Amino acid sequence: MEDEMLIEDDELELLEGEEKPDGDQELYEHLRIEVDRGQVPLRIDKYLTEHTQHSSRNRIQQAAEAGFLFVNDRPVKSNYKVRSGDIITLMLDRPHFDTTIEPEDIPLDVRYEDDDLMVIYKPAGMVVHPGCGNFHGTLVHAIAWHLRNLPSYDPNDPQVGLVHRIDKDTSGLLVVAKTPEAKSNLGKQFFYHNTHRSYNALVWGNFVEDEGRIEGNIGRDPKDRLRMAVFPTDSEVGKPAVTHYKVLERYGYTTLVECVLETGRTHQIRAHMKHIGHPLFADERYGGDQILRGERTASYKAYIQNCFKLCSRQALHARTLGFVHPRTGEQMDFTSPLPDDMGALIEKWRNRLKTQELKEII
Repeated sequence: MEDEMLIEDDELELLEGEEKPDGDQELYEHLRIEVDRGQVPLRIDKYLTEHTQHSSRNRIQQAAEAGFLFVNDRPVKSNYKVRSGDIITLMLDRPHFDTTIEPEDIPLDVRYEDDDLMVIYKPAGMVVHPGCGNFHGTLVHAIAWHLRNLPSYDPNDPQVGLVHRIDKDTSGLLVVAKTPEAKSNLGKQFFYHNTHRSYNALVWGNFVEDEGRIEGNIGRDPKDRLRMAVFPTDSEVGKPAVTHYKVLERYGYTTLVECVLETGRTHQIRAHMKHIGHPLFADERYGGDQILRGERTASYKAYIQNCFKLCSRQALHARTLGFVHPRTGEQMDFTSPLPDDMGALIEKWRNRLKTQELKEII
C-alpha cells in the first residue's frame, strides 16, 4: 500500500490570495508523487485529495489556480486528469519547513521505561508532533532530549518513537518505542486492535442507555477541514471507526463516560460523540463550548461559564493503556488519574447534583 503523503496545513493556508509565480521566481518542491501504474484517468484535484493527508479538494484547486501545481514539470489546472507514470509536484515560492527534530530540554513525565519502550504522560495543551505552526516545544522534542544519550535512538528515524498520538488538548498516556523491533511489534498490535485504550470524557446531555456502540466512517469534514465528520459505514468516504462507551456518572445535563476504542482515527471520540448528539464538554472544534443542555437562568449560565474556566479544553483524558511487551510477551497495563482541570470540573458537577438532590429532599 502506498504511504499517504503529507501537505502541511500552513503551506496550503498560505495559498489563499497568492499571485501566480512569474518566470523568474524561484520555487521550492513541497510534494512529489509518482502516479501508480494502471491508474485510470482521474482529475488531479480528486486524485490528490485521496492520496494526501491534511488537504482538501478546495485547497488543491487553489494551488492549481495559483500556478503551484505541476505535472511532469509543467503547470496544470485542477481538471487535469492524471495518468500512469505522471510525476506530480507541488512547488511553492518559499522553502519547505524544516521539521528536523532537535532535542529540547522540556520536562517529560515518564511513567515506565525499559530498554525497549517508554510509557509517558502528555499533559493537555502540549503538541505531539511539530507542524502547523508548532515547530518547537513538542512532545517529540522532549522525548529526543530524554533519550539524547542513547546512541541507537534517532528522533528523526520513523522506525522508532511514538507508536500512536493524541490531540493537543487531550491529556493521557502514550507509548514510545526505543527500537525498530519494538516499534514494529507495537505498531502491529495497534493495527490489529490488540491493545486496550480507554478514555474518560465529560459529554453534554444524558443517555437513555447505560452503554452503547458507535460505528461510522470518519473522514475530513467537507465544510470544515479542521474537523472530522462521520459518514455511513457502507460509503467510500472516510475510514471505518468503532467506539464503545459506558456511562460512569450522570449529572443531569452532562454525563461522564468511558470510551474504549476499537480503531484509532483522528478525533474519533470527539467526532463520534458529536455524531450521536453528545459533544464533549468545552470542545470548541465540535461545538461543545456552548451551553447545549440545561436552564435559561442567569445563575446557570454563570455556572457553565465557571465550568469552562475550570477546564478550557475538551474534557477528554486517555486514562488507560494496555499492550503486550514486544520482547518479553508480558501484558503491560497502565492507568493515569484524571488531571486537575478535569477532576475539578467533574467535582463541580457532582456537587451541583448533590445540591439539587438535597433541595428535593427538603
